[in-house]
Amino acid sequence: MSNKWLQSQRNWYAIIALVIIIGSGWIFISRVPARTTTDGGPPPSPREGFSAPTFSLDQMGGGTLELSELRGQVVMINFWASWCPPCREEMPAIQRVYEEFKDQGLVVVGINTTYQDHERDAIAFVEEFMLTFPIVMDWDGAVSDRYQLRGLPSTYFIDRQGVIGSVVVGGPMSEALIRSTVENLITKSP
Repeated sequence: MSNKWLQSQRNWYAIIALVIIIGSGWIFISRVPARTTTDGGPPPSPREGFSAPTFSLDQMGGGTLELSELRGQVVMINFWASWCPPCREEMPAIQRVYEEFKDQGLVVVGINTTYQDHERDAIAFVEEFMLTFPIVMDWDGAVSDRYQLRGLPSTYFIDRQGVIGSVVVGGPMSEALIRSTVENLITKSP
């Protein structure tokens, strides 16, 4: 291309029009289809203000637990593993808060990430901390994937309508944080 060609105003208009056409085409073909964001399904990752993804998992000791059956109660879901130091550190506080608020409608669900733990170690953990709330086993990691687990421990506080009110990734959580979050959900929920 010669400099003379680039100096023509008409040629610049042609270049700009070509860029606009190519850009518009790129935007059109690379857009996210509306059905993936507005079909009424769960959000891309569980977060505050959205419904908690439902699940059904085997309970330690037998039976199954379905999150949907806990609707109407305040639910605290805690993902943990026996080898996780922050999990070990926060578990006594979780047990104390559960004991304090279970008669007011609090259900704690401990989800052992069994796909990266050992069942015998999880059982020993539950016995060591004398946990009395339901413990379920995520054998294949499907629920951890559904919750897009980014670290252990991870805790989801869910209101009586099944909506996530708070998410805490990492830990250990203080007993004061657990208590205040639970109290807030119990008092705000009808």
